[in-house]
Amino acid sequence: MSEKYTINGRSVPLGDYGSVKRKHEDKIRILPDDDTSVLTEDGIQLESRSSNRLSSDKDNYFRDGTRKVDFILVFEEDIDKPRTLQTQKGSSDHKRYKFLENLRKAGLQMEEENVHLEKKQITYLKLYAPWDVCVFYAEDLCMRAPLQAHPNPRSNWSDKILSFLHIPNVLHEEIPHQPLDYYTCAFKKSKLSRFLGSSNHETYFTTTQRSRIVWEILTTAAYGKRKRAEIGIERLIEEGVYTAAFPLHEGPFELPKHFEPEDLNPRQTLYNSWARWGKWSKYQPLDHIREYFGEKIGIYFAWLGFYTAWLFPAAFVGVVVFLYGVFTMGNNTPANEVCYSNQTYKMCPLCDVDIGCPYWYLSDVCMYIRVAYLFDHPATVFYSVFVSFWAVTFLEYWKRKNASLAHHWDVSDYEEEEERPRPEYAAKAPTYEENPITRVKEPFFPPRKRLPRILSGIAVIIIMMSLVVIFIVAVIMYRVLVSIPLFQNPSTRPRAQMIASMSAAIVNLILIMALGRVYEKLALRMTQWEMHRTQTEFEDQLTFKVFIFQFVNFYSSIIYIAFFKGKFTGYPGKYTTFFGLRSEECNNGGCLIELAQQLAVIMIGKQMINNAQEILVPKIKAFIHRMRIKADKSRVKARWEEDYELIPNEGLFAEYLEMVLQFGFITIFVAAFPLAPLFALLNNWMEIRIDAQKFVCETRRPVADRAQDIGVWFTIMDALAHIAVISNAFLIAFTSEFLPRLLYQYEYDWNLHGYINYTLAVAPNGTLNETCRYKAFRDDEGNYTLFFWHLLAIRLSFVIVFEHVVFGVCRLIDILVPDVPESLSLKIKREHYLAKQALADTDTIMKVIGEEWSDYDSDTTVEDVNEEDNTGEHVGENIARGEDDIAMDNGR
Repeated sequence: MSEKYTINGRSVPLGDYGSVKRKHEDKIRILPDDDTSVLTEDGIQLESRSSNRLSSDKDNYFRDGTRKVDFILVFEEDIDKPRTLQTQKGSSDHKRYKFLENLRKAGLQMEEENVHLEKKQITYLKLYAPWDVCVFYAEDLCMRAPLQAHPNPRSNWSDKILSFLHIPNVLHEEIPHQPLDYYTCAFKKSKLSRFLGSSNHETYFTTTQRSRIVWEILTTAAYGKRKRAEIGIERLIEEGVYTAAFPLHEGPFELPKHFEPEDLNPRQTLYNSWARWGKWSKYQPLDHIREYFGEKIGIYFAWLGFYTAWLFPAAFVGVVVFLYGVFTMGNNTPANEVCYSNQTYKMCPLCDVDIGCPYWYLSDVCMYIRVAYLFDHPATVFYSVFVSFWAVTFLEYWKRKNASLAHHWDVSDYEEEEERPRPEYAAKAPTYEENPITRVKEPFFPPRKRLPRILSGIAVIIIMMSLVVIFIVAVIMYRVLVSIPLFQNPSTRPRAQMIASMSAAIVNLILIMALGRVYEKLALRMTQWEMHRTQTEFEDQLTFKVFIFQFVNFYSSIIYIAFFKGKFTGYPGKYTTFFGLRSEECNNGGCLIELAQQLAVIMIGKQMINNAQEILVPKIKAFIHRMRIKADKSRVKARWEEDYELIPNEGLFAEYLEMVLQFGFITIFVAAFPLAPLFALLNNWMEIRIDAQKFVCETRRPVADRAQDIGVWFTIMDALAHIAVISNAFLIAFTSEFLPRLLYQYEYDWNLHGYINYTLAVAPNGTLNETCRYKAFRDDEGNYTLFFWHLLAIRLSFVIVFEHVVFGVCRLIDILVPDVPESLSLKIKREHYLAKQALADTDTIMKVIGEEWSDYDSDTTVEDVNEEDNTGEHVGENIARGEDDIAMDNGR
C-alpha cells in the first residue's frame, strides 16, 4: 500500500518528506491512500475523508486548497447505526439526502469530513458556491457592487475637536487592511464588466456576501414536498436532522508570540484591535466589524459606541451636580436645624403604638436627612432639564450617524423583500392560499384561528404584570414589617429606614431578575404559538411583549416610590391602611433618597449580574457542549471542528434590551440619581469588550445579515425620552422638596430658617396619648392648609411649563438638526448619477474608471491598490476629476 503524508492539511509526496520533516515532524501522521474516497448516496457525490488525525491546518479551504469553504453543515449519528443507501422515506437520512441533492442542483459543491468519537460520528459538510451561482444570487438578492473606490471617511466629532485644539488623539489607532469605500449600485450580471475587480472571480465577492448567498440557498432548498413547507435548513435543525449550520471563522483568534499586524487574519485583527481589554480606550474598527460580521452587527456596535460616547457629557455633568451637593451639604439650613434640634421635635410613631412602636425625635435621622440633600437640591432640577435635552439630541444625532453609516455600508436603500413564511408557521399552517404579491400558493393560517391565540398572549402579559404588582406589594409589606423592629430598637432607629429600604431593594432585584428570565421564555413560547407569518412580525411581537413586561418589571417598584409612596398615608387618628398595615410614609428627608437607593441597587445590580452572566454563561455552555461531543483536547482540530465546539450565536435581542432598559434608567428617573449616567458609562465600556469577545472568541460566526438601522429599538428609545420629560417634571414637582422650599423662601424666609418646623403638623387632639408632630401641611384638625393648596397649584403649573418648554426646545432641535447631513445628501446624488451612467451603457463612466485604474494591470485587486496608497488621496483626486469630466461631457 502506497503512503502519503499530511502536513498542515496538504498531501506531501514521499520524495518531499525529508525536506520538511524537521520543520513539521510533530504535525505529521501517515495516512493510507484509501482514506480518501468518494461516497455516493442517492446520486450525490461527496468527497469524504476521516478527520481522526493530527493536523495544524486552520485554513478554510477544500482539500484542493483553492475552493474556500463558504458554509458548514453538521450532523451527528450513532456509531452503531449503519448508513445505508436505501433509507426509509421520511427518516432523517432521507430528508438529509434529498436536501443535499437539491443543494447540488442549486449549484453548490460539497466535501465531507468525518470525525469518529466513542459512540457517535460527527459529519461536517463543507459547502462552496461557484462563480456562476454567486453571480446569479448576487443579482437576485440585489447586492451592491463597486463602481469606483474613493477615500474612506473615518473622522468623527471627537477627532475633529481634538484636532482643532491641537491635542494628540490617543483614541485613534491605525489598523491594517482598512476597507476602501466605493461608489456602488445594484449588481447586474449583464453589466459585470462595469464593476470594479470583476475579473478576479475568487476575490470579487467577500466572505460575508458568499455566506449570505449560501444561506439564501440553504433556507430555500426543499427536503420534501414544498406544499407541506418542507423547506430550509432552519426547519431541519429544529427537527434534529442537522445539529448546526454556520459560516466559518477566518482562522483562530489567538495571537502568535511574534507578529506584524499586517500578517494577522481578519479574526485576529479584530481581536488584536478591538476585543482585547487593553483596547477599551480606542475607537472601534467599525468597518472591519461590518466586513467580518455584516451590517446588522456592525450597526449594533456603532450604536453602542455612539451611545457610550454620548454618555460622557451626561456623566460629567451628573458628577458635577453630585459634587455640588457634597460641597454645599454643610450650608443646608433644614438639615442643620434637624441635627441641632435635639428633642425639640417629638415625632409620632411610624406604626401603631399598641404593637410597641415608640415616639421618636427628628434629630434621630439627622444623617439620613443630610445624605438626602445629595440627591435633592436645586442643581438636580437643572440636571433633569439637561438630561431631557441630552436624550433628544442624542437620538437626533444618532439618526445622522445612522444615515452616514447606512450609506457608507450600502444599506441606505435596503428594504426587506417579500418575506417567506417562517418554517414553524409553514409547518403548522392548516391551509394554503395564494400570496397576492408572488401569486404562489403558500401556507396560510386563518385570522379567525389566530385571534384567540393573540388574545391569549395579551391575557398572559396582563397576568404576568399582575404577578409583578403582587410581588411589589409583597416587597412593600416586607419593608414595613422589617422597619418596625428596627424603629423599636434605639440603636438602629437612625438607620432603620435606610436598612429596610436597602434590603427590600435587594430582595426586589432578585425577584425582578427571576421573573424576567421566566417571562422571556414564556413570551417566546406564546409568540411562537400565535403563529406570526414572517420573521419580522415574529420579532416585533416578541420585542413588544418582552419590553412591555420588563418595563413594568424593572420600573414598577421605582414608580411606586417616586409617585405614590407617602402620598396617601392620612394623619394620626385617620391613617390609611393596606392589608391591616399602615401605608408607608416618606422619611422626613423625603422619598427621593429612597428612590435613589432603589434605582442604584436595581440598575447597578442588574448590570453586575448581566455582565457576570455574559462572561460566565458562554464558557459554561461551551464546556457542556464540548463534554457532550467528548471533544479531545489532545488533537489539533480543523477549523470546522473548533467552530462547532463554540456555542451558537444568539443574536442581538438581549443586548439591545439591556441597553434600552439602561437608557430608561438614566433618563426617566435621573432627577433622583445624577450618578446614573456615570455607572452606565462604566458599564458600557465593559459591555463593548464583553460583547466583542463573545462575538470574536466564544460564539460561532453568525450569518452576515443586512440592516439599515437599529429597528424598533429606536422607536422605543424615542418613547422613553418623551416619558422621561413627563417623569422628571412630576419627580421635581411632587417628590422633590425643591418647590416647597422655593415657595417657603418666597413667602417667608429666603434662608429657609424655620422651614422644618413649618413642614411639621401637630397631631389632632385626642388621637394619640402624647402630643407629637408628623410631616404634612395640615392644621390642628387635620385639614390641609392654604400653603398646601398654593403649593399644589405651583406644582401643577411647574409640570405644565416644564413639559411645554422641554418639548418645545426638543422639537426645535429636531427641526434644526437634519436627519441626513448635507454633505451626505450631495454624496448620495453623486453616487446615483454614477450608477445611472454605469447601468445605461454609457462609455463616459468607463473613461473615468479607465483613468483611475490605468496605472494598474488587469489582475490588480482592490487590496493591491490599498497597499500602494493607504491614504486614498490619489483615488479621491481622480474621482473628483472624473466627475468634472462627466459633467463637461454631458454639457456638450
